[in-house]
Amino acid sequence: MIRSMTGFGEASAHIDGVHYFVEVRSLNSKYFKANIRLPEEFQGVEAEMESRLREKLTRGTVTLTATCSEDSASAAREINVKALQKYIDQLRAVPGIGSGELRVDLAALLSLPGVLQPPANEEDRLNRARAAFLKLLDRAAGDLIAMREREGRALVADLLTHRDLIADRLRTVGERAPAVVLEYERRLKTRIEAMLKESDVRVDAVDLIREIAAYAERTDIAEEVKRLEGHLIQFAELLSGKDDRPVGRTLDFLAQEMLREANTIASKSPDAGISRSIVEVKGAIDRIKEQAQNVE
Repeated sequence: MIRSMTGFGEASAHIDGVHYFVEVRSLNSKYFKANIRLPEEFQGVEAEMESRLREKLTRGTVTLTATCSEDSASAAREINVKALQKYIDQLRAVPGIGSGELRVDLAALLSLPGVLQPPANEEDRLNRARAAFLKLLDRAAGDLIAMREREGRALVADLLTHRDLIADRLRTVGERAPAVVLEYERRLKTRIEAMLKESDVRVDAVDLIREIAAYAERTDIAEEVKRLEGHLIQFAELLSGKDDRPVGRTLDFLAQEMLREANTIASKSPDAGISRSIVEVKGAIDRIKEQAQNVE
């Protein structure tokens, strides 16, 4: 199955008074890269979530955002009264403060190290969050993959259009190539006949044949056309989806090889008709290269 690299998926659940939410987005990238955004207290789940994503996706920049909110008293952190009192006592001991009324910012005090303690059941909360997040990740990633597959089908249709255009122009080139040599032979004979009328020079038929053969050798594009046709067959096989492995990188490499053959044909053939066809071929290959960047 051909997939694109762009997609989106999300999932949420309400479990034991806690609302969990996971969102997964992916964009084009040459390799796999994961950006995991988790609440600070659940950072321990990050490696496991990235590993789970790698099992499902092979290419693309993937951003996963997970959040949770609790509507129960168990979410509250414990105030370390002794630590808070210690900070207050130290403030009172500062010269000029202890003799007067002490006014402090309560929020600032609560943010001091050690004042707010995690709930006693922090490990239990982490384990419950891990189970919930991983289950939601599977659901969200499933939606993302389904979206990638829908976009992949559109990519295949577009890529096959360019492939058909290349195949059609190659047929034109293959039909035109023999006529190029015949046209050169005709022009060469015409020029020689014109020269012979103006001088007593005699041209040996063997020399004429040798010159025509050398020209045919220099402009022979049959091998390049055959290789390019072979690349088109492989291209269609990759797009058939018979192999479940990602094919984006292979498509990109194959497009480079196709462009190399097209450039060689353009450089070897002096014929204007063939050149026009190859210009269209190269344009289609460039569009294939652009689209291959979107394929997983």
